[in-house]
This record gives sequence, C-alpha cells and structure tokens, in this order.
Amino acid sequence: MRGLLAAGAAAAVMLTSGVAAEAATAFPKYKAPKIFGTSFQADPEHDFTKGIHPRHDGILRGWLTYVKGGVAEYEPIRWKKDTHTEGYFEGPPEGTTMAYASPIAKDVVFLSAYGCKVTGQGLTVDRKTGLGAKRCSRATLIKRHAKAGHPSLITVHKGKIVQVQEIYTP
Repeated sequence: MRGLLAAGAAAAVMLTSGVAAEAATAFPKYKAPKIFGTSFQADPEHDFTKGIHPRHDGILRGWLTYVKGGVAEYEPIRWKKDTHTEGYFEGPPEGTTMAYASPIAKDVVFLSAYGCKVTGQGLTVDRKTGLGAKRCSRATLIKRHAKAGHPSLITVHKGKIVQVQEIYTP
C-alpha cells in the first residue's frame, strides 16, 4: 500500500511539474526555421506598405534593430557563406522594407547564448543546437539588444515578442 501511495505521489509531482513547465511558456510550440537558413523568411500575409507592425505568430530568425519603451523593431536575417570564414548573418539589403515592431511581453523568455551580463560572461549555449540556454531577465534582453542586434530566434504570439533565443556565432 505504501508503495502505491509513493508511486502515486511521484506521478502527481511529475504531472504538476510538467503542467507548470507548459504554463510557464503560455504560448504554443511553433515550428522553428533552419538556424542557418540562407534565405529570408517570408511572411506572405504581412503588408509592409501599412507601416511597421507585428509579424504574424511564429518564430522568426532575425535580430532586434531598435528598442524603445518596451517595443522592439526587428528584421529577418539569413546566413551568408563566406570565402574567408564559415559565414555570417546579414539583414535585408539597404532600402528593403522588411521590418516589424512588437511590444516585448512582460514575461518574455530570454535565452542567452552569452550569459546574463549585458556585455556577456562566457558561453551559455546548448552544444547540440547552438542556441542560448541561460534564462535571463527582460531588462538584460532590452539592454543587450538595444546596443546591437544579436542573431536570434524571435517568437511572436498575439502580436507580442514572447521569446528570444540567441544563436551562438563564433
């Protein structure tokens, strides 16, 4: 009888922690793009002629270009192969209108590849994926990305940026 009670309690704890982890994200799991994709991700339903506004729900490989008052402007990026190095990320060509703007959610999940200090503190990256694994504060996200765009997977849900996961680039 004690064994059954212990097993039941353990199962309840596991279920509760699984629910808590799911509730912590509070947005659906979207399909991520190729991390080192060589083309800009399309958003066919987005009308860039109607001013800068949020991207449709999903994950964009991009970087934040400007942050002010809790609203971030961001654009898609692509991997450009190089003859001298492995390559680098680049934004759209000058004069191309491919920018978005969304409020940064108060409970945004920021997964850093470089630690939680604004200037970075060493690698905090998932070695299998090359994506940031250290959860840092919203304030760190805003301070770090307001200075310079870092390649990231930016998740937008209901018009808000709900997750930013940095891509490690050597």
